[in-house]
Amino acid sequence: MLLVALLCVSATACSLASGEPSPAPGGGLTERGPAVETDAAATAPDAAPSVAPAPLAAPPAPAAVPTPMFRSAVGSITPELADRMTPSSWRAGCPVPLEDLRYVTVSHVTFDGTVATGELVVHADVADGVVGVFATLFAERYPVRSMRLVDDFGGDDTDSMDADNTSAFNCRAITGGTEWSEHAYGRAIDLNPVENPYVLGRHVAPDAGRGYADRPDLPGVIHAGDVVVEAFAAAGWQWGGSWDSPVDYQHFSVSGR
Repeated sequence: MLLVALLCVSATACSLASGEPSPAPGGGLTERGPAVETDAAATAPDAAPSVAPAPLAAPPAPAAVPTPMFRSAVGSITPELADRMTPSSWRAGCPVPLEDLRYVTVSHVTFDGTVATGELVVHADVADGVVGVFATLFAERYPVRSMRLVDDFGGDDTDSMDADNTSAFNCRAITGGTEWSEHAYGRAIDLNPVENPYVLGRHVAPDAGRGYADRPDLPGVIHAGDVVVEAFAAAGWQWGGSWDSPVDYQHFSVSGR
């Protein structure tokens, strides 16, 4: 009996040492299955829900560009201005004294769409009407190339026209004559001379205006019944473009001459 017991004890020890399954209580065997890897993410508590980023604020709307305002001024001929005008556009013997003239500044649209300030000298009794005309042209975006006193050209009407300069007072005779021009009274304006030339037969002045003698529909070109003619007519001015011969498309005057 002692030998049997020893053999049993020895067999159990061998079994434990060999890694074989040990008998479970009650005589069964306990099998060791393969190790099970635990998915930590699957077994961890639910993570806090992610928070979506707040939408970006819309950029501020660009500031509105203010609409340019028409500005004007009417003043007497100052001593400094008289010096500028003498003797190029005014001198002793002219049909109107300086005190009967007015210096007018008005806003106008340029050919590149910007706004500039132009200057004219006109008779006192038409100054306010001239301001009204150019206020209308400004509102209608009619472009003016240049508006400087003819004194900047030495009083030379040809040089002023060649520069496409809009001008008014100039103490000079009519073209090709000896009588005083309406410009000598400050009651005439020549507007965009290149786009609106003086035409007498085959003669065109200024020479750069030849391409406009047939009156193309281009910026600055004046046509019968358009906003320019109507604006001057409302102020009591007549257009030289309606003459038979010569035809003076740039010319507006109170008398129609």
